[in-house]
Amino acid sequence: MAESSTGGKKKKTILRRDFLAGSGTAIAAGALTALTPESAAAVLTEPMPAATASYEPSAGYIVYDSRLCLGCQSCMFACSMTHEGEGNPSLSRIQIIRDAPSFTKYPYDIVMSVCRQCVTPLCVQNCPTGACHVDAANGNVRRIDQAKCIGCKRCITSCPQRPHRTVWNPSKKKSTKCDLCIDAPYWGMKGGPDGHQACVEVCPAKALKLVKEPPSQTDIAGYDVNLAPPSKPKAFPPMPDAKQ
Repeated sequence: MAESSTGGKKKKTILRRDFLAGSGTAIAAGALTALTPESAAAVLTEPMPAATASYEPSAGYIVYDSRLCLGCQSCMFACSMTHEGEGNPSLSRIQIIRDAPSFTKYPYDIVMSVCRQCVTPLCVQNCPTGACHVDAANGNVRRIDQAKCIGCKRCITSCPQRPHRTVWNPSKKKSTKCDLCIDAPYWGMKGGPDGHQACVEVCPAKALKLVKEPPSQTDIAGYDVNLAPPSKPKAFPPMPDAKQ
């Protein structure tokens, strides 16, 4: 915890590492503990698997600012609650991986993993039943039709992200993925590319945002953008008149 002086009074500033240490060092149940922030960061340089089909681009993409993220995991609980009706982080379509115990060097102490709504989605390409599809009626969002899913997990093994962003539901024995809250039965707002997303709305640090243009598809880092508000210019008092 850092201290700064303002008008003769000391003002305490909570650093992100202080927040992580104070909020507990365990990653929420269901998060992939085998994947450390260092290994997740290393994936940024890995080439994406080749794809052979082309699809209409999605009308919406969730980007994030890992430098703003507090690691509170509010987005994970919001995602699980709005889609599944329960606070189960293992069912969240967004994952926040944090490394509070060893304080990995900033900004890799926290890794945010969102579904990229890939321009060329391997999960769609490799689904044998068409359950994982491009929803043309809803802005070409890549999503999974639960009625058609047979639980083969091909969408999971095909996903180039680490951790993969197609999520296995063990109770239903089916896969799910982010649909930008188009089909969120416990979400009281309109979702989709032209609506609201639970994770974006609930984030206290404003570290998530929906954009319309596809980010860089060459690596995951293309989705990690600067969302910090512009700094306000400091107002200085007028200089005294030298003649007075």
